[in-house]
Amino acid sequence: MTSKIEPSEYPALVERLRGTFQTGRTRSLEWRRSQLDALERMLDDNEEAIGEALSADLGKPPQEVLLGEVGLVYSEIRHARRRLKAWSRPRRVFTPMVGQPGRSWVQPEPLGVVLIMGAWNYPVQLVLSPLIPTLAAGNCVLVKPSEIAANTSSLLADLLPAYLDEDAVAVVEGAVEETTELLKQRYDHIFYTGGAMVGRIVMRAAAEHLTPVTLELGGKSPCVIDRGADLKSAARRLIWGKCLNAGQTCIAPDYVLVSPEESDALIDAIRGELDEMYGPDRLASADYCKIINKRHFDRLTGYLGDGKVALGGRSDADAVRIEPTVLTDVKADDSVMQEEIFGPILPVLEVEDLDRAIDFIRRGEKPLSAYLFTRSKDSEQRFIDRVSTGNLCINDVLMFMSVPGLPFGGVGESGMGQYHGKAGFDRLSHLKAVMKRGRFPEIPVRFAPYSKFKIKLLKWLS
Repeated sequence: MTSKIEPSEYPALVERLRGTFQTGRTRSLEWRRSQLDALERMLDDNEEAIGEALSADLGKPPQEVLLGEVGLVYSEIRHARRRLKAWSRPRRVFTPMVGQPGRSWVQPEPLGVVLIMGAWNYPVQLVLSPLIPTLAAGNCVLVKPSEIAANTSSLLADLLPAYLDEDAVAVVEGAVEETTELLKQRYDHIFYTGGAMVGRIVMRAAAEHLTPVTLELGGKSPCVIDRGADLKSAARRLIWGKCLNAGQTCIAPDYVLVSPEESDALIDAIRGELDEMYGPDRLASADYCKIINKRHFDRLTGYLGDGKVALGGRSDADAVRIEPTVLTDVKADDSVMQEEIFGPILPVLEVEDLDRAIDFIRRGEKPLSAYLFTRSKDSEQRFIDRVSTGNLCINDVLMFMSVPGLPFGGVGESGMGQYHGKAGFDRLSHLKAVMKRGRFPEIPVRFAPYSKFKIKLLKWLS
């Protein structure tokens, strides 16, 4: 077991990591590959322990451990390792005539010491996914898992130092007090996943040292069912994405917009899919997660009084479970529509057409994700063109996460900065601009004394 690092030790810990970085050992591609290899080996060696920790914290069944946690991490590791050399090499850029003789390029270089603050809903994936580009870019890193997922936090605190370079990677556990002290230290980048309220705290703390931040937040991700969409397919994919991790997913569909004529048919289709996936007693299903704790359980059950319960609505306080629930007759100003739900409750709101659905979405904050089910190419293009969102998926939900080459991140209230794949490598690197000039021939046009002829020549060269 790793001994707990006290807040009084944080300044020395950060300086130790910075000292390692200054030696230059993390800059070599060999070191970076070795850390990615070790991360993959850590997952392989501890598959059972990771599953047990996630089951204890969130009741995750083995398939959701693979789908939502370690499978994505494996994919990110392999994607980064295969492309590391290409991402790291200098990137040539055009040098105009006025800069001749010369060459220009962009040189990716490590930032230094990065703080990663993970989230509780995917407590493995949301620590390791940002860790991959951080290590691939050659940085040292201080990891702070979420204390709310206590079993997983403890496991990561033991495993990461055991497998990774302990002079370059450290883990700190704790809650508000520890996080507050961590944020007083100077880093070269802070990566935070969580809610907007804490995101603002992180950004204010970072401003004290002018530290850049990546904020992966959330928001009310809409799902629009266009007229004439395949309702069976839409219902199956939609409710799978909503029920994964009992809805505790930052990119889960938060609410549905559908025409009045198709609302009842959609709900009937959802009912059939829930019966097939989780059986008649959904609270008892071994394939369905629990709510993380009593505080979030109470918050979510408070939403059940909004509108009308069309499906589900049962809960079990002792098991901390809420069955998948569909609400109808919900108004835009109801409490369930004011904040990200982050649970297995799905409001279904009726709108006349796609244009009104888009207008409804645009009246709110920009979401982390948006979804459209449609058979129409015109509807698809209008939705892409008019809905500003961090990530967008047509005729499915969540599945863009399976593509490591796609950048992931929010916009506006849903976050800032993107990662996954090359976007993550670039985000955790400094893209240094470099120019090298030849000494001959020397072109005197830029030097004094100036003349009208030189001005004309400069205009032409520019």
